[in-house]
Amino acid sequence: MVSTNTSNKIKVLLVDDHAVVRAGYQMLLQKTDDIEVVSEAESGEQACKHYVDTNPDVVVMDLSMPGIGGLEAIRRIIARDANAKILVFSMHESTIFVEQALQAGAHGYITKSSAPEVLIDAIRELAAGKSHIDSEIAQQLAFKKAKGEDTPFSDLSTREFEIFCLLAEGLNTSEISKRLSLSYKTVANYSTQIKSKLNASTVAEIARLAIRYKIVEA
Repeated sequence: MVSTNTSNKIKVLLVDDHAVVRAGYQMLLQKTDDIEVVSEAESGEQACKHYVDTNPDVVVMDLSMPGIGGLEAIRRIIARDANAKILVFSMHESTIFVEQALQAGAHGYITKSSAPEVLIDAIRELAAGKSHIDSEIAQQLAFKKAKGEDTPFSDLSTREFEIFCLLAEGLNTSEISKRLSLSYKTVANYSTQIKSKLNASTVAEIARLAIRYKIVEA
């Protein structure tokens, strides 16, 4: 769904794989005087294409989607436009996902449990050139930094973390290579690097790590 923006409203691209969720965002944002949804996407691949087609002021991006997923979509959009303003709006409340999203190039992160006005305020802040992190998550990040705490995933790049998540979900090398449009050899090399960095010798150990840190559900 694409509309033509002829005003000075903040142009938003909504990215979520659930049509009902996107419809809810659309209704919420339509109630404002200064925000307009100019396009919607249901996958990371669509998000990249629609970003080029509509040149939005702010992208509201989910992380868990079929295909390349939100993290890789963020990375690709930022690679094309370093000034892209991307707000992650995800069910994931773990600081691990926040750190990975920011590393990929996002300027904001809020959770789907946030009050509706938080989403609106965050969009306005990003459009104004600021960043916005959910207040509770920001406190967790600050506390974690103050204590000098690191997770086993701190040394993983965005790409490695994306592949780690797919391995933890049970996808094999061939399936991951197709989903991310990478060669089999490239994914295999990443898998080896991931196992080395995490000191995990098997996919089962990777899955246990993901469950332990609530990256995937048991």
